[in-house]
Amino acid sequence: MVPISEFSVWIIQLPGWMLFSYLLIAQCPSAISYSLGIRMGTQEPAESVTEVGVAFFKGFAGADLMFYTPLLGIGLIGQLIEATWTDLILGAALGITVYWPITCLWSVRAAREAPGWCLPKEKQYWIVLPMIALWGFIGLFVLLFSN
Repeated sequence: MVPISEFSVWIIQLPGWMLFSYLLIAQCPSAISYSLGIRMGTQEPAESVTEVGVAFFKGFAGADLMFYTPLLGIGLIGQLIEATWTDLILGAALGITVYWPITCLWSVRAAREAPGWCLPKEKQYWIVLPMIALWGFIGLFVLLFSN
């Protein structure tokens, strides 16, 4: 296990807790009340992305609430306390961190020409999601080569 004083750990911890906080505050509530996510500006209304788009985004919010956010939080805590299981849990969370932004961007790109699809903040997706995926990839690299 890597001592938490090492810089490589903080490459994971600082952005990890920022992402965890965002997911907890902005994404997970949308799984319970999608309309709350729309009011908060973190989800798109059906008028912009169709009912299928809403179902897609609700699916991600639900998966974040039920699995990804807790897994990420447990992995980050595990790294802080230098638990023996950290690499497994945090590695799984970081793998999802690479996977879901790619899935979202691919879907957003594929839906551009779909009738009724008009994502008003698409540019924001193309700025933020690659940064999240890159952080996940760097985190996996750090986990792999820091032991």
